[in-house]
Amino acid sequence: MSWFFVLRSTSHPHSIDDENLLIPNSWLNNNNNNNHVDNDHARWTPESEQQRGGSSFRNRAILVNSKDISYDDEGNLKCSSNKNIDEAVIKVFMYDLPSKFHFGLLGWEESDERNSVWPDIRGPIPGYPGGLNLQHSIEFWLTLDLLASEIPNAPKANAAVRVHNSSEADIIFVPFFSSLSYNRYSKTNQPGTKSKNKVLQEELVKYLAEQDLWKRSGGKDHLILAHHPNSMLDARVKLWPATFILADFGRYPSNIANVEKDVIAPYKHVICSYVNDTSTFDTRPTLLYFQGAIYRKDGGIARQELFYLLKDEEGVHFSFGSVQKDGVKKATEGMRSSKFCLNIAGDTPSSNRLFDAIASHCVPVIISDAIELPYEDVLDYSEFCLFVPTRDAIKEKYLINLIRNVSRDEWTTMWNKLKEVEQFFEFQFPSKEGDAVQMIWQAVARRVPSVRLKVNKSKRFSRYPPPPTTYKEQNSIHVPSNFW
Repeated sequence: MSWFFVLRSTSHPHSIDDENLLIPNSWLNNNNNNNHVDNDHARWTPESEQQRGGSSFRNRAILVNSKDISYDDEGNLKCSSNKNIDEAVIKVFMYDLPSKFHFGLLGWEESDERNSVWPDIRGPIPGYPGGLNLQHSIEFWLTLDLLASEIPNAPKANAAVRVHNSSEADIIFVPFFSSLSYNRYSKTNQPGTKSKNKVLQEELVKYLAEQDLWKRSGGKDHLILAHHPNSMLDARVKLWPATFILADFGRYPSNIANVEKDVIAPYKHVICSYVNDTSTFDTRPTLLYFQGAIYRKDGGIARQELFYLLKDEEGVHFSFGSVQKDGVKKATEGMRSSKFCLNIAGDTPSSNRLFDAIASHCVPVIISDAIELPYEDVLDYSEFCLFVPTRDAIKEKYLINLIRNVSRDEWTTMWNKLKEVEQFFEFQFPSKEGDAVQMIWQAVARRVPSVRLKVNKSKRFSRYPPPPTTYKEQNSIHVPSNFW
């Protein structure tokens, strides 16, 4: 019997709901549900909610979560009495940072009448810049979702809910629009002066260092968004204990950001979703499609080699392109008429091109050895993507032969899967069950146990003062490490 229990204890742990962890009910009940997700930046009002029928966005995800446990300021267990809050996957305390860190970057100004750093989202919402700015707008959508969670009867999916008592929170959210700050305010016209982006980072670090919540955990239970690869360049080395939401780890040393500590979020696709897609293997004439920058540095050198290998192959479209002029329109037409779309590493392992391909139902061919993908712990990308190691892809005829050998049935299976999973990559407001906002919150929720473990372990000796120094220690000579 002893050996029986020993052997059983070494087996892989399994929960009865393990396979369905945090996957929306609607997706489990109907895997072929391809309802269109509206991408318009909608305005919510109580009247518009009544027109929708009032309850259309109140479905719940399947939860494997302790809903009735929270912690006080000293980290002690206590019961929560707020039933609505406990229904959420994750409870979030959000700092009331001055508006200059978030919506002020969009031109919104605080009002003395409302005495709030936040806009009233029941009315017109400040617009987010278009073009490539949108691809890193995750900070905007998550903040809006937290604000919406406070409005009674508002349409929301409730994966996350804002709490104003930090002792009830699973995570502490820092609402700095860092990607927008980098995109719009990282340059200065006067040499020798600091950019607005750099100043905001310095002020944010100073603000957090003064907060009791940061001091209590050393920042381990904080959540910071830095989705643009160049955002938070100065602050990241000081705020590294926090959990980051990133696009990839390409420009981060592993001691600052890594897959065990942080969360990978999708880009917001620039190409519009392909609604009512009735295309087939035979009605998509282009075999393989790529349009973008060809000459890149670092890991993106493979793009140049693949260009010379593929540019003259039949059925392949491989050309330079950008969002300028009608670049988005051409890319939309090209991806929707192609069977496969190349996603090759550029200056960083990831790019928005993957998510444009998913939105176009063009089977992605991923050639990026260091790429990390959103929600990959619950989503099997091999069911709707092809992965090719770079060392093989740049061999003559290897890639084109591999793709040509994919049968009609295999492609159709992946195409159908793309239509099933595309909702997981849609950003919108109000957020809906199973969209990108909810999937990101669920990914953060899956980090909470490890965050709590780190915080609790850091407090093991906190109640014991350090022993007084001995006479020998007081009179010992300190030898610098570089003395010898």
